[in-house]
Amino acid sequence: MINVRLVGQNANEESFKEALWYAANKLRGSVESSEYKHIVLSLIFLKFISDTFEKQKQKLIDTGYEKHIDLVQAYTKDNVFYLPVDSRWSFIQQNAKQEDIALKIDTALSTIEKTNKSLKGALPDNYFSRLGLTASKLAALIDVVNNIDTLENPEEDTVGRVYEYFLGKFAATEGKGGGEFYTPKSVVNLIAEMLEPYQGKIYDPCCGSGGMFVQSIKFIKSHHGNTKDVSIYGQEYTSTTYKLAKMNLAIRGISSNLGDVAADTFFKDQHETLKADFIMANPPFNQKDWRASDELVDDPRWAGYPTPPTGNANYAWILHMISKLSEHGTAGFVLANGSMSTTTSGEGEIRQQIIENDLVDCMIALPGQLFYTTQIPVCLWFISKDKQAKSANSQARGLRNRQGETLFIDARNIGSMVDRTHKELTNEDIEAIAKTYHAWRGEADAGGYEAYADEAGYCKSATLDEIKANDYVLTPGRYVGAAEIEDDGIPFETKMLELSQMLYAQMQESEKLDAVIRNNLEVLGYGE
Repeated sequence: MINVRLVGQNANEESFKEALWYAANKLRGSVESSEYKHIVLSLIFLKFISDTFEKQKQKLIDTGYEKHIDLVQAYTKDNVFYLPVDSRWSFIQQNAKQEDIALKIDTALSTIEKTNKSLKGALPDNYFSRLGLTASKLAALIDVVNNIDTLENPEEDTVGRVYEYFLGKFAATEGKGGGEFYTPKSVVNLIAEMLEPYQGKIYDPCCGSGGMFVQSIKFIKSHHGNTKDVSIYGQEYTSTTYKLAKMNLAIRGISSNLGDVAADTFFKDQHETLKADFIMANPPFNQKDWRASDELVDDPRWAGYPTPPTGNANYAWILHMISKLSEHGTAGFVLANGSMSTTTSGEGEIRQQIIENDLVDCMIALPGQLFYTTQIPVCLWFISKDKQAKSANSQARGLRNRQGETLFIDARNIGSMVDRTHKELTNEDIEAIAKTYHAWRGEADAGGYEAYADEAGYCKSATLDEIKANDYVLTPGRYVGAAEIEDDGIPFETKMLELSQMLYAQMQESEKLDAVIRNNLEVLGYGE
């Protein structure tokens, strides 16, 4: 039996995560590993909303409103989900050892969805019954989830962090098909810090489990903004991931519009008339066969541009996002490095038109090894509809006119290894990159444009003519050049003499070591 109590402290939280991961792994052999997250995260969600329900119920009793404890509105008015008796965690826990526990969980989730309109389409449908899990394995997992104290410290977003941990952990172990990859937290943080989504409509056309939205809200809170000043819009293709996103946002109390159903953004746009102030996205990389040759040929989203090729959806995503931006909107998104230079099937012509329309605000080359599920090198695109800074929004932020300019940042050598194979951007890295961009844009908080300067090997503000001279390639390395090597003042001849003497000394030492090794081998009877 695993029994770890989570009390909000980091050590205990880490121990709990490990324990829960261990419990999830106990499912191995019973269900596919790709199913673990849906099982674990659905149970965590059920425990969380039950805890918040019980807290609200007790509050009603303590304040003299006991007669209202079965009134749905008494809960929903405070953004708490109302739970009928057989949908509460206490009921699930009490019946955990019953052979029909899978059916009871499915019934609980179904009832919760029917009782709370905002959760429509969010919860797994008849999921646990179809898995064929033994009651004992499911009961063991319920016991572990029961040890999460979701209300210990509401300010720490304990459940949210557990959710993030598992989404990342599952992504690292299972990978995803079709070019879809879980976005590393540090990359999401960087996009949020660059865009500064304080107010307006935030959109992600391929939102996955909702990580971009969660980080946007965290950004607003950390900068003492008001989360009520933003509206969340998203879309997700995969039904199970769509449900995870809805649960992930519900856990944080984030209201959103993710469309009525999971659907293909290209063929069933859930937000056709949307004009977003901010777009944050990590589209599927190099998505093949996203449309047939006779489909979406004259789609209004690529009006004024060549039609994106069928063999790769990268530029279809770019044009889709451009079409969704408001007159002052900005977009930040992740793409494979090939998007910056490709000339395949008309992609070069599309990129040229985007550049000539003066939409590219900033390009960032990211370090390798950031993603868990792919080694594909990636970059960040930042698109702006208001580089002239004419809108009230831009003027309020103090942005300067950047017409005909694009900022290139080469961040390939930035970041720290977190294990043998993975790297992440530190908070200091993120702050430094974002400050470079904000200063270049002229923001007073970053010291204004006076605080910006080109830095060889790192950043360069390039003109449209310079980009044209580089055949409309957007790879930062083309523009930033090589970092200057600091002259230490020592003459070349002196350096060469010192290095030669060092080399000769090392060669002599090597000869001595070779003799010792030969002697040892002879003593052991392995001489030549």
